[in-house]
Amino acid sequence: MDFQSQKLYSPKFNKKRLNQEQVKLLERSFSASKKLEPELKLQLANKLDVPPRQVAIWYQNKRARWKTQSLELDYSTLQVKLDNALSEKRRLEKDVKYLQEELRKAQEMMFSMNSTQRDYHHHHHHQQQNHQQQLNFVSCKSTGSSEEGGSSSFHEDHEVLQIDELYACLIGADKSTWS
Repeated sequence: MDFQSQKLYSPKFNKKRLNQEQVKLLERSFSASKKLEPELKLQLANKLDVPPRQVAIWYQNKRARWKTQSLELDYSTLQVKLDNALSEKRRLEKDVKYLQEELRKAQEMMFSMNSTQRDYHHHHHHQQQNHQQQLNFVSCKSTGSSEEGGSSSFHEDHEVLQIDELYACLIGADKSTWS
């Protein structure tokens, strides 16, 4: 056999290039089934007037391209999901910082309110004690136990008594009136 006859019988040179109609038929077949069963391979080869081996190789190549495209699509989808998740993570971290700052402000406000309330109660308690002492002093003056002696009444304007007057009254007052 000479070289020319070898080219005619060699499977490599016997292959024809597929036209657009043949490729469309193979594409429709591939869309229906990604796996090429032996019966389908023979049917397609007869319809296309090509060797069954050419149909098998076309399917093999198409499946490889399809898998690559599928992996690229999966990668792109995962990349978008990752980007979205990272964006959401940054947004949540920002929200957490904001909420931590709000919590810190609320805690400071509560501490301040508690401190003010404690100071108020402390001050109010001392006012009550002073008021009681003033009432004792008035009682002291009205019963005549003070140095001035007369029957004096507590003025309408609630005049604040001087410390030394108050002390003098308390010293002279009956200890049973102390609270």
